[in-house]
Amino acid sequence: MPASGRILNPLLASRVVSADEAAALVPPGANIGMSGFTGAGYPKAVPQALAARIGQAHARGESFRIGLWTGASTGPELDGALAAVDGIEMRLPFQSDPTLRKLINSGRMHFTDMHLSHVAPQAWFGFLGRIDTAVVEVAGVLPDGRLIPSSSIGNNKTWLDQADRIILEVNSWFSDGFEGMHDVYYGTRLPPHRVPIPLVGAGDRIGEPYLHCDLSKVVAVVETHQPDRNTAFAAPDAVSRAIAAHIIDFLQHEVAKGRLPARTLLPIQSGVGNVANAVLAGLNEGPFEGMSAYTEVLQDGMLAMLDKGTLAQASATALSLSQPVAERFNAGAAAYRDRIVLRPQEISNHPEVIRRLGTIAMNAMIEADIYGNVNSTHVMGSSIMNGIGGSGDFARNAYLSIFVTPSVAKDGAISCIVPFASHVDNTEHDVQVIVTEQGLADLRGLSPRQRAQCIIERCAHPDYRPALRDYVARAALHAPGQHTPHLLDEAFSWHTRYLREGHM
Repeated sequence: MPASGRILNPLLASRVVSADEAAALVPPGANIGMSGFTGAGYPKAVPQALAARIGQAHARGESFRIGLWTGASTGPELDGALAAVDGIEMRLPFQSDPTLRKLINSGRMHFTDMHLSHVAPQAWFGFLGRIDTAVVEVAGVLPDGRLIPSSSIGNNKTWLDQADRIILEVNSWFSDGFEGMHDVYYGTRLPPHRVPIPLVGAGDRIGEPYLHCDLSKVVAVVETHQPDRNTAFAAPDAVSRAIAAHIIDFLQHEVAKGRLPARTLLPIQSGVGNVANAVLAGLNEGPFEGMSAYTEVLQDGMLAMLDKGTLAQASATALSLSQPVAERFNAGAAAYRDRIVLRPQEISNHPEVIRRLGTIAMNAMIEADIYGNVNSTHVMGSSIMNGIGGSGDFARNAYLSIFVTPSVAKDGAISCIVPFASHVDNTEHDVQVIVTEQGLADLRGLSPRQRAQCIIERCAHPDYRPALRDYVARAALHAPGQHTPHLLDEAFSWHTRYLREGHM
C-alpha cells in the first residue's frame, strides 16, 4: 500500500512511481490536459519533473515543447515551471503566470483565449486536436477506482475521458472532508443528442461526487502532499470599498423596484481579484442574507459570507483561497460539504443554466469605452493580461451584467474609461452596468449617445471628464454617423499617447 493510504485500488496502487518516472512518459509535441482552475487543484510534482526534463533536452540542443490545456490558470509549480524552460508551444484557455505572459506577449508562445464554457465541448467536438496525456490531481482513489477530486474540477472529466494515457497525482494534503463536496455530471451529450441539464437551483446536485476513468489508461500514479499556492488578497482599500458601496446601493434600488427578491437577491457570480473580493466583503456587511452563489470560483470573500450566513450555498468549479484561509477550510471541509458544490466548468459556466437561474454577474475589466464596450483581456490593445475567463459566459447570459474597475490606473496616468476600448471582449450589448469608485452607470435601455453621457459623468475620473466630453462634442459634429459617433483618427489616440509619453 502506498505511504499516504489514499490509493485504495490495488491496480493503481501497483502503478505508483516517482514524478521523474511519470514525466518520462510524456512525449515531445504532445497535447497535455492538466487539472487546475485559478490556482486550485493543479498537479504539482509531475509538471516540475517535466520542466526539468525539458530543460535538460534544451541544454542538449534538442527540441521539446508541449501543448498545455487546463481549466484556467494554475500555479508556479505548473505554468511557472514549464514557462521558465520555454516548454510550452500552445497554451489554453486562461493563464496568469508572469513568465508565461511574457512569452505570449513576446510572440514566443501561442495562446488561445477561450470562453471557459467552450473548452470541454470544443475538445469533444475535436476542434482542438488530440489529447495525448492527462495529468490530473485528485485527493484519493476508492477501491473500485473512482477518483475523489481535490480543490477544483475544471475540465478534468473531459481530460480523463479523452486522453490516450493518464497520470494521476494523489495529493494527501487535502482532508477527508473533501469527499462528497463535488458533483460530477455525466449527462452531457454531443449534438444532436443533447438533453436539458436538470439543474434548477444553485445548490442542486445532479451528478455524483466522483470522477471516473478507464483504469487501463492510467500509466502512472504519483503521491504528493502539498497545498495549492494562491496569492493572498489585499485588504479592501478606499477605491474597492467605494465600488462595493455603489453596487450594494444599486442592488437595494433593484429590490425596492421589485426587480430582485428582497434579502436573498438572485444567485451571485463574482470574478477573482482584490476588487471582487472587496465587493463580496461589502455584500457580507450589507442588508442581504441567505443568498446563493452560482459562480466559477469560491474565494475568501465568499467563504466569509458562508461563515456568517449571508450566503447559504455556493456552486463553483474551484476554490481559490489564500493560504491561511485554505488551511482553515481544509481542516473544516466537512462542515462546508453540504453548502458548497464543486462542478465541472462546462456546468458551472453553462450559458443556459446561468440564464435560467437569473445570475447577477460581477466581473472586473481593464477598461471600458464611453459606449459600454468592455476590454477584459488586453493592455494597450495588444498585450494579453490573463484572458477572458468566464466573464463572457456570465455577462451575455446574466440577469444583471455588472463590470467594475477603478477609474484610473498607474497613479492616474491611465484612464480606465476611454473613447474607444483598445480591445473588445464584452460588447455594449452584454454590458448593463459599469461601476468605478466615482459612481455607477446603469446602461439598460439607453442608446449609445445616452450611454456615453452616463458613463462619463458617473464613472470617469474628474481629471479625464473634460477630455471625454470634448471628444463626444466633436464627434457629434464631425463623425460620419450619429448613432455611435466616433472620430476614427482619434479613437485610440489616448492609448498611443500613453505608449509614446507615459500618460493618457
